[in-house]
Amino acid sequence: MKQPVLRINLRRLIVLVAFASAVISLANAFFATYRVQRQLLIDTTLESNHAYALKLANSTEDFLQAARQQLAYSASLLPRHFADPAALTAEAERLRGQTNSFNSVLVVNAEGKVLGVSPDTLALKNSQLASEGARQALRERRALITKPYMSSAGNLVVFISHPVFDHGGRYLGYVGGSIYLKQKNILFSLLGQHYYRDGSYLYVVDQSRRLLYHPNPARLGEVAGSNTVIDAIARQESGSGRTINSQGTDMLAGYAVLPSTGWGIVAQRPTDATLAPLNQLMRNTLWNSLPIALLSLPLIWWLARLISRPLVQLAEGASRMDAPGMAERIGGIRAWYLEASQIKRALLVGMALLQQKIGKLKFDVQTDPLTGLANRRGMASALEAWQAQARPFSVIALDIDHFKQVNDKWGHAAGDEVIVRLAQLMRACSRNADVLCRNGGDEFIMLLPDADLDVALQVAERLRARVAATEIAGAGRVTISLGVVSSQQQAGDVASILQAADAALYAAKENGRNRVGVMEPA
Repeated sequence: MKQPVLRINLRRLIVLVAFASAVISLANAFFATYRVQRQLLIDTTLESNHAYALKLANSTEDFLQAARQQLAYSASLLPRHFADPAALTAEAERLRGQTNSFNSVLVVNAEGKVLGVSPDTLALKNSQLASEGARQALRERRALITKPYMSSAGNLVVFISHPVFDHGGRYLGYVGGSIYLKQKNILFSLLGQHYYRDGSYLYVVDQSRRLLYHPNPARLGEVAGSNTVIDAIARQESGSGRTINSQGTDMLAGYAVLPSTGWGIVAQRPTDATLAPLNQLMRNTLWNSLPIALLSLPLIWWLARLISRPLVQLAEGASRMDAPGMAERIGGIRAWYLEASQIKRALLVGMALLQQKIGKLKFDVQTDPLTGLANRRGMASALEAWQAQARPFSVIALDIDHFKQVNDKWGHAAGDEVIVRLAQLMRACSRNADVLCRNGGDEFIMLLPDADLDVALQVAERLRARVAATEIAGAGRVTISLGVVSSQQQAGDVASILQAADAALYAAKENGRNRVGVMEPA
């Protein structure tokens, strides 16, 4: 049977080609403009944040140097009054009240005994100090700024001290001022002037990654996780760059290091907030371009009709094949576009093959290659589907206790074996409908659809016990810590539920590891 030939109306083809060419040209121009402007905005924001961080670093450095000069001057006055507690207390009061640089001031002798203190509400006078900062000041007998530590009065502090020597060079003790990281002080006044808008903020970390300043006071003293900016500060580098913060937000950060302390000041702004004006500008430009594009359509249509008219006449002639001389006239036509039917069939075959490859690529993209579990993309896909269905679920967040020690002691091959074995045990302790994910490194997520908190707790405890009782070749026994939360009891979106599971996991680790933590209903 002869296959029918697909004939395309040339006039419509010309219109479509012309319109597509215009759209592609316009899209290419828009894309090129957007990319250039986007990179310019990002570079400008990075440079601005770096300059701002550098300015704050210089201001903070000036404050620290001024505080050290105050203490040095006081240390030069104290030797003649070191036997007079009242004079020492008066000097401590003067230091604290003169510039509001310190939350408290201490004068301590060479044996660590407090001779003078301000404010007197601390009740430290004549007491023996044993805090980390006090011991370091007595041990090193030099001007110093300590790392953050917990004081004897229960405050998270940074202590600035200067030794006191008599005229004969004999060490008498030291005078020092404390900056309470979780209370209002001049450091907060310096850094708190930042105008927090559209998600931008700044924070300060020391070389040990401990937060010394943060807009969220609850995070002060916390050891920050690893990201490119904090890693650079740990290497005592200043600069700028894109990074992902602890909330998973893409940020544009500038950072600068204080020379005297090694602290790093970071000023950052969400990338989305930076690019929002550009996105609005591109939408406005596109909207204003539409009238010209619509006006050009009638012109394209007229030209297409002009070009296709002779061919339409030939097509009418072809319908009268029995007319004299018509065969010669039709023989002169180059109907090359009639091959579109074959191209279409070939395209369909190619598309079928492409769909197969896309399906395989989609599976690979959503699967962790080491364990065969879902990765973050697979987890996000499942959660989006359940959220659209308003389907309840529970989350179990888990990771391997002291996994770094496994790698350090037995090697990365043994570490991989532990991860693979844990994935097998997770499958053994779960249902077919459960979604098991490797979140990265030794972190895993179990998503249990239609499971309440009690069921999730049973699964978590069963898995914990199975892991603890399993001997893993090349690595011995390991334990895991787990955090459990249910969407039925935890208010908020998917992100907040996952954060709650992480918080429960963190609580389990804080309580000793090898246990299950539960997030109470929000």
